[in-house]
Amino acid sequence: MRKIKKDDQVMVIKGKDKGRSAQVREVRPQQGRAIVSGVNMIKRHQKQQSMEQPGGIIEKEAPIHLSNLKVVCKSCGQAVRVGVRMRQDGVKVRVCKNCGEDID
Repeated sequence: MRKIKKDDQVMVIKGKDKGRSAQVREVRPQQGRAIVSGVNMIKRHQKQQSMEQPGGIIEKEAPIHLSNLKVVCKSCGQAVRVGVRMRQDGVKVRVCKNCGEDID
């Protein structure tokens, strides 16, 4: 089970954006990376593709490693470690290691 999923609220714990909190737009589990909105911004030189899409220097989000992210718990409001627990009906759910509440 993945500990970080799309649309999770995460906090960056290492790197140039340390301390920033944002939402996950995409997770790439094979690479072990995620794209977080507004975090790890890079500049790329782009050639003009058409009249609607001009060229120039564009800014976009680059993937950030999953080890540099922590999930923000909704109940306690802190960046926490995530555990996995089986419910009574046999479904795996992610839980906050700090307060024990379900994240899903």
